[in-house]
Amino acid sequence: MPQLTWDSKSLPAPIPASLHTDSILYPQGEGYPGTAVENRLIFGDNLAAISALLPEYEGRVHLIYADPPFFTNRRFTARVGRGEDSRRPEEWQLSEGYTDHWTNIDAYLDMLYPRLALMHRLLAPSGTLYLHLDWHANHYARLLLDEIFGADRLLNEIIWTYHGPSPIRTAFNRKHDTILAYTKSNKYTFNVDAIRQPYNPNTVRTFQSSPKAGFGKVPDLKRGKVPEDWWYFPVVARLHNERTGYPTQKPEALLERIILASSNPGEIVADFFCGSGTTPLVAARLGRKFIASDAQWRAIQTTRNRLVSLPGTATAIQRESHSRIPEGKLHLDEPLSILSECGVSTIQLDESSSEGIDYWEIDPAWDGEIFHSAIQAARPLRKGKIPTVLKLPDGDGKICVRLTKINGESAIVNI
Repeated sequence: MPQLTWDSKSLPAPIPASLHTDSILYPQGEGYPGTAVENRLIFGDNLAAISALLPEYEGRVHLIYADPPFFTNRRFTARVGRGEDSRRPEEWQLSEGYTDHWTNIDAYLDMLYPRLALMHRLLAPSGTLYLHLDWHANHYARLLLDEIFGADRLLNEIIWTYHGPSPIRTAFNRKHDTILAYTKSNKYTFNVDAIRQPYNPNTVRTFQSSPKAGFGKVPDLKRGKVPEDWWYFPVVARLHNERTGYPTQKPEALLERIILASSNPGEIVADFFCGSGTTPLVAARLGRKFIASDAQWRAIQTTRNRLVSLPGTATAIQRESHSRIPEGKLHLDEPLSILSECGVSTIQLDESSSEGIDYWEIDPAWDGEIFHSAIQAARPLRKGKIPTVLKLPDGDGKICVRLTKINGESAIVNI
């Protein structure tokens, strides 16, 4: 069978690495402090993160969605402002997003190949990998996946099509991505009834009006049809409510179809290029457990802020041993105060101090090691200010507040 080769091609041994828990997130306090923590959000290089996960998770992950850099040779920025005029990009408040810049295709494949091989090891026998790329590198990736999984394990080549403005004037506008779906074995999960969609009204009328429609084969019009291998979902544009500001964010509807089709409630879904956090968000909403990671702290911060909206999704926020979470110093004059009224205690963030804060959280019994986040507040995705008053959860230890600034730096303030 043909294989893709290049001078530096190799499958190195898994990197010696370990995972260190920074905090445990109990969104809106639900489940604090005794709920079992079954989800992971990992900061760091995913090659090291997957290596660290192998002893516990090899052969246990039911679905992996991989949305790596596309070999565009671009550097992407994240929008961190709120309520800005979308028509005035020169006025946007920006931060570092991620870099998709490579010396050559060999360097890109050196990144992709070993990660795909390790993901294959993580997959359960009934598991599926969805690899999301576009015209820049999907043809290389298909040869790699044929080698790792076997060419007969290609389930689908899915086309995600969308529309939008384009600067191209010398060719047809490039308005689709390619998602390659490969299964670990011939016994894989595919929940066909979970993803059916209504027939087009014109199709329904045609079958109702003529007994000869469909050459005499009448489908179950009420049950709906299985989607084709081309999908139309709008991109997450600047004015959409889902929009986080993180670059190349994927729509929730796209991940919902993938997760419903290829996993079951209670199973593990993984995304090792999680970016804006759409995969863990949708997986948790659909009753799946998740493992998500990214090498950019901005991605972890964005994902965490979205998970706060899902009570009951206890998540360990970890870092792989070679990475460090950004820390900073808050130069604020008495930014926090405790108020008590009618037997209810609250912590208040000074209004002027809140301007530079992206997220803040409370651990009512800080042990000096792992931050148990019992209550949180995040800046709204669209407009509005971050809440400045949080109810103080019950606790019999040292009260600790952690604040994360818009630039990603975080600092702990003891009360």
